[in-house]
Amino acid sequence: QVQLVESGGGLVQPGGSLRLSCAASGRAFNSGSGTMGWFRQAPGKEREFVAVIRWYGTSTHYADAVKGRFTISRDSAKNTAYLQMNSLKPDDTAIYYCVADNSRIILSDLWNAESYDYWGQGTQVTVSS
Repeated sequence: QVQLVESGGGLVQPGGSLRLSCAASGRAFNSGSGTMGWFRQAPGKEREFVAVIRWYGTSTHYADAVKGRFTISRDSAKNTAYLQMNSLKPDDTAIYYCVADNSRIILSDLWNAESYDYWGQGTQVTVSS
C-alpha cells in the first residue's frame, strides 16, 4: 500500500503563491516507473486534472488552466512531489488531491482520475481577498 501525505494548503490573496507537497511512503511505491501529480475539486464541480510528473525521466504535463502559473517538480530521494502555484486566482480555489500510480500511464490517460491507484486525503486551497 502507498500512502500519500499532502501539506501546504491554505488561504491566499489573488495573485499570491502557495507550494503544495506530497510525500509518498510504503513499500509498494515504485519510484522507478511511477507517476505522481495533482487533481483538484471545487465546490459543485467535477474533479479535474491539474498536473503530473513522471518519476522516470522528468516529463511534466499541465492542464491548460494552470500552464505558465503552476510548476510541478519532484525530489526522488524524498519520494516527494511539489506543486508551486503562482499568480493564484479565485478560480483556483479547490481541494487539491495528490495522486500516484506505479505504472507508466500513457499520455492519453494522464488526465483521467481513474488511472491513479493512490490518492491523498486532500488539502484545501482558498484564493480570496
